Amino acid sequence: MNKQSIDHLFERLGGNLDTATPSTDHKTNFLAKLEAQNAETKEQPTVNVNKKTRIRWLRPLSIAASMLLLAGIIITQFTTTADTKELADVSPEMQQTQDFFTQTIAKELYEIKEQTTPENQALVTDAIAQLEHLETEYQDLKKDLSESGEDKRVIYAMIDNFQNRIDLLQNVAEQMDAIKELKQEATTL
Repeated sequence: MNKQSIDHLFERLGGNLDTATPSTDHKTNFLAKLEAQNAETKEQPTVNVNKKTRIRWLRPLSIAASMLLLAGIIITQFTTTADTKELADVSPEMQQTQDFFTQTIAKELYEIKEQTTPENQALVTDAIAQLEHLETEYQDLKKDLSESGEDKRVIYAMIDNFQNRIDLLQNVAEQMDAIKELKQEATTL
């Protein structure tokens, strides 16, 4: 509001404003009326709930409900992820076996990718696709392991899966070497 509108408001109200000073016992009279009203309220129970009180409880209640929902989602997520069991979970020896296989596979795959040329690119791409297929099978075996209660057949199948990956990568490396030798022989002729 600007100063003109306030001045206009006071001019319009004119002498209607109550400018009298309250009496000295005004405060005691007000408190007495307030206590009388409180006494009446205690005698007559009210059914109406104050809207502010309801709103004050609405926010904390909605926050608590949201946190409970979030906790439920997190717990559900962790229980569904914990349904699969790794080979390393079976025993310390199996953990060493899994570590050996994963390191060997990673090393072989790195060496193959380093030696990739346009001549053997199709071979490498096919090998990676077969590795992805074997990884999908391994994920299924992990589920089977947790469902079967560490059945020896599933453990052997998991080890066999690792061995198949290593055999595949070694086969690809041998074929890449053969392609390399053929290319060198062709250039020397």
